[in-house]
Amino acid sequence: MLAKYSPVVIICLRKLMICLGLVLTVFEAKAQEFAFRRDQQQKQSISFKCIKNLIVVPLYVNGKGPYDFVLDTGVGPMIVTDPSIIDSLNFSMLRKIKVSGLGIETVEAFVSQNISARLGNAAMDHVPTAILKEDLFNLSGHLGIKIYGLIGYNFFNSFIVDIRYNENRIIVSNYGAKIKYRGEKIPIIVENQKPYVMASIEIPGGGTVNARFLIDTGASHALSLETLDGTAFPLPAKTISANLGMSLSGQIKGYVGRVKKFKLGDYTFKDVVAGFPDFKTISDKIDLTKRNGNLGADMLRKFNLQINYQQGFIYIKPNSLSKVPFEHDMVGMVIYLDQKEYKRLLIGEIDPNSPAERAGLCQDDEIIGVNFKAVDFYSLNDLTEMFKSKADRSIIFEIYRDKQVFFKVVKLEKRI
Repeated sequence: MLAKYSPVVIICLRKLMICLGLVLTVFEAKAQEFAFRRDQQQKQSISFKCIKNLIVVPLYVNGKGPYDFVLDTGVGPMIVTDPSIIDSLNFSMLRKIKVSGLGIETVEAFVSQNISARLGNAAMDHVPTAILKEDLFNLSGHLGIKIYGLIGYNFFNSFIVDIRYNENRIIVSNYGAKIKYRGEKIPIIVENQKPYVMASIEIPGGGTVNARFLIDTGASHALSLETLDGTAFPLPAKTISANLGMSLSGQIKGYVGRVKKFKLGDYTFKDVVAGFPDFKTISDKIDLTKRNGNLGADMLRKFNLQINYQQGFIYIKPNSLSKVPFEHDMVGMVIYLDQKEYKRLLIGEIDPNSPAERAGLCQDDEIIGVNFKAVDFYSLNDLTEMFKSKADRSIIFEIYRDKQVFFKVVKLEKRI
């Protein structure tokens, strides 16, 4: 069922935050840091795949792999979503925690510090790890490639991490190595293994407020605005109802709209697409006192970032993506690869009165062709970009439903 929920906020919004808060209390103090295996090595460049704005890196786990993991500033301990990659894993010998969250009564996770990981030449033994017995996020289905987990704080805290979104690579450097910083320096605060930054945002009705944002490379959106002055963040005049995604904490309902201005350091962006999760639902379960919202990768990718956790700052420099306008899905539906049969591209939830609904597309339809090309011709990332490409563009879907084939024409519509 999780596969049918919107990937707009693929991992974000409390992604395991409740769970990992508990995990931190059960880990012993034998965790170390990532370090280069070669004594004289000071830095390394590592290529990554950017899929729906997320950084996917090749990670070796317990000497085997590589396995595709999401590099995510929004998580603390490493998360393994597919336990089959860990040989001789005996769940009965691992400490188990039970977590409740929004829309989910009980979720089991297991914790371990007997797992090693390596990214490039940077390796760490005894990585604090939360292991899920199943992929609750269906990351593989939403990203179109097999994803085995997420890695965050322990890697970012071990190095100065230079993320070059426009080059699809990161450069990791030892603290103390010679670094040429580029762009503007902005202070950050790392609390509970997560980085926060201050930015200003124009609110509806005029006026600008300074707000605290979680820096989240593992969230595909640009902004999530959760709270202001202890209550819901004010909505723009024009919004659409939206399912903002699925986290361990449950399904997140809310709205999508645009904020007129968002300023990070000296850089200002206009008409930014933002999600507004339902305040009552999340505030009943989640502590929102630490932040006003979440700064995701659709915004972060417009910069090349140099992240320094230990000294508490980032450098940001606009790259070639900085002028790309923010756009929302103009079709109004979720697509995903069937988790058991990855060659089947299925339609999940469809927004009411959306172009997809008006064209006669239905939930659970299988897409077998797009614009007279077999669906295998496209990646999920290709289709996601196509759905945001240009208002009034027509897309022809070849659909398999009830043992029949239909052709449906969807005209893209800018809904916000």
